Amino acid sequence: MSLGGETAPDPVDLMVVMEELGEALVLEPYLETVVTGAALLRASGGPTADALLDGIVAGDVRLALGWAEPGTRYEWAPQETRAERKGEEWVLSGRKSVVIAAPWATHLIVSARTEGGVSLFLVAPDAPGVTLFAYPTIDGRRAADVEFADVRLDADALLGAEGAALPLLERVGDATIAAMGAEAVGIMRRLLQDTIAYTQSRQQFGQPISNFQVLQHRMVDMFMQVEMATSAVYLATLKLDAPAAERARAASVAKVTVAEACRFVGQNAVQLHGGMGMTDELAIGHYFKRATVIEGELGTVDHHVERFARLQPEAAE
Repeated sequence: MSLGGETAPDPVDLMVVMEELGEALVLEPYLETVVTGAALLRASGGPTADALLDGIVAGDVRLALGWAEPGTRYEWAPQETRAERKGEEWVLSGRKSVVIAAPWATHLIVSARTEGGVSLFLVAPDAPGVTLFAYPTIDGRRAADVEFADVRLDADALLGAEGAALPLLERVGDATIAAMGAEAVGIMRRLLQDTIAYTQSRQQFGQPISNFQVLQHRMVDMFMQVEMATSAVYLATLKLDAPAAERARAASVAKVTVAEACRFVGQNAVQLHGGMGMTDELAIGHYFKRATVIEGELGTVDHHVERFARLQPEAAE
């Protein structure tokens, strides 16, 4: 198996894997390492990237992408994190917020402004000048705010060409949205299945509550939301090789559809379970928490609606 070159994973294969990981609620940093990180390494190329790709396959390398900063919202371009060339080295300074999987990572990929534009750098989490403020997230994962205080990097820490990272981040970001949407589909299918099973076993007035028509309508609406999200994820996945604007529109459609479905399916699953739906004893509460995080990760509904409108062909005229 290889994650590089012409044998890179097919997006449809990754979609299938992510859906299964979602249904099993696997919280390991597969998305951050195999989808986001590996895609950035493949596009960057070079011996360092190739060695890390081999390390991912061997299970020795775990990646985390530091891109978000305080005040930048969901824009990929860094504002305050900067890297300056000092002789044969780079000096990195700045701060990144909510770097998902950073406490688990063996390597950080960090976006920074350089003289040539937006660039990517490979940084060791334990390098001098790097400070991680780690914390758990509500869905059982780990994240960290990361500070870089004049971190000295070798010349080969630069991934790809200087100043060429912004289009790459946007493209890989859309691929991550599609893969995370597939994970959400798996989560929502489990939420729906568990809700149907519970209503079939829960007795009220001498019969299963699944016999009540109003609850049947509610579960049909949940099913419809899952199917709409599935279709949107399929489209986004198949559009990953399309021109940039078309790809981005499909990713934003998927993000909005998935986010709205996560909220509807998750809230209704909890409500139909009653107070038990939010207990740690039932799996449904843990699935609901992960669905809630996915709803806002990599952009809210409002952000992606605005992005879609901005990228419409008539908006460019």
